[in-house]
Amino acid sequence: MAAQRTALITGANRGLGQAVAAELAGRGLDVIMTARDFDAAAKAAAEIGARPYALDVTDPASVARAAAELTEVDVLVCNAGVLLDGGQNPLTVPLELVEQTLSVNLLGGWRTAQAFLPAMVRRGWGRVVFLSSATGSFDLGLWLGAPAYSLSKTAVNGLTTMLAREIEGTGVLVNAVNPGQVRTRMVPSAQRGPEDAAVDIADVATLPDDGPTGAFLRSGKRIPW
Repeated sequence: MAAQRTALITGANRGLGQAVAAELAGRGLDVIMTARDFDAAAKAAAEIGARPYALDVTDPASVARAAAELTEVDVLVCNAGVLLDGGQNPLTVPLELVEQTLSVNLLGGWRTAQAFLPAMVRRGWGRVVFLSSATGSFDLGLWLGAPAYSLSKTAVNGLTTMLAREIEGTGVLVNAVNPGQVRTRMVPSAQRGPEDAAVDIADVATLPDDGPTGAFLRSGKRIPW
């Protein structure tokens, strides 16, 4: 990468988001770590010399303010997410949980992308990475054990393809990454550590200009939607 790029990661105060921030900082990027709670973001950012910022992806005013103040963002990693309906099924899951899940996992990322993508397009360079999951893959079969979460990731995959097509040829690449099960607060029993998964995400966040766009990626390889 010829010039230092600025990366913004949502939900970066812990877990996978924090690991991605550390990985990108280690690669020489200027990293902005965001969280709803500024103190939480500041504590995490201090560990790696990153910049903290308070950002709530479900709040339109918060996202608009961030885009107005952080005009230099070149790389956006939409990591903020929730899993609220583990153990539910699609027939009886409370729709309030579905709404809350979609509000963060789909609309939060969509809102943030809408806010930051136009500046990237104007500059002719950018990378957007959505955190997805095999639970939302039609090829593998959506996971019935957390229907709201699974459906939110299917929607994220669809959003990835639409945004990539809309801005194709502008120098901005938009992709989704399936990191697999990662040992975080969401899946504490997972075998893969967040530091390992962060490498895959950082690779997509720093793709060369001839890299893929509109792709679903796992360990650098395309996987079926």
